[in-house]
Amino acid sequence: MQITTVSDFRKDMKTYLDRVVKNFETLIINRGKDSGIVVMSLQEYNSLMATNHELSSRKNELRLDSAINKLKNGKTFNKDLIDN
Repeated sequence: MQITTVSDFRKDMKTYLDRVVKNFETLIINRGKDSGIVVMSLQEYNSLMATNHELSSRKNELRLDSAINKLKNGKTFNKDLIDN
């Protein structure tokens, strides 16, 4: 995570944005006492929204937890795909 001021961001905006996208970093632009802006890549944002959607219902959350536990305990299996 990077933190900068509005002035510094304005001076070198391209470099900051390139770093955010290339390194999947989050940038916080400090705007004063208890105020700021968060900048993240579109890919990071989409990932966050997908996770938020998957965890939005209790049923999905339980299903994901169950799958994670099975994976951790080695209770997985492989299946071949059917060629048509």
